[in-house]
Amino acid sequence: MKKRTDIEVLINNKRYTISGYESEEYLQKIANYINNKFSDLKDQDNFKLLASDMKQVLLQINIADDYFKLKKQLEEAEINNSNTGNEIFRLKSEIVSLQNKLEEAEKEKKLLRSENIEEQKKVVKLETELETLKKTKNK
Repeated sequence: MKKRTDIEVLINNKRYTISGYESEEYLQKIANYINNKFSDLKDQDNFKLLASDMKQVLLQINIADDYFKLKKQLEEAEINNSNTGNEIFRLKSEIVSLQNKLEEAEKEKKLLRSENIEEQKKVVKLETELETLKKTKNK
């Protein structure tokens, strides 16, 4: 079982101890993320005028917004990955089919070449017979 990690962090200039089974670096990343969100919100003029509880709610809304946008991106990426997988499967099937057709064409080419050689032999034989017939007729 993983060891529980406790780490002291500063979030919005307040000291907190956060715990988890993740590494200290990971927990610090979380605190940094929240601080960056606070910083982004503090840069907005209207944020300064809000009550403390509204600031917290706005922060939570922004974090939830990030979460749902990333979740949607992940779902789209999974769909794209699935579509890509299906396309790869289709293309592999097409490659196999084309390879089979190529093998059949190669066999047919070999057969036609063989037939062509036989026909050329017949032509030579007939030409020879014709020459022989011409010579015997001229004599």
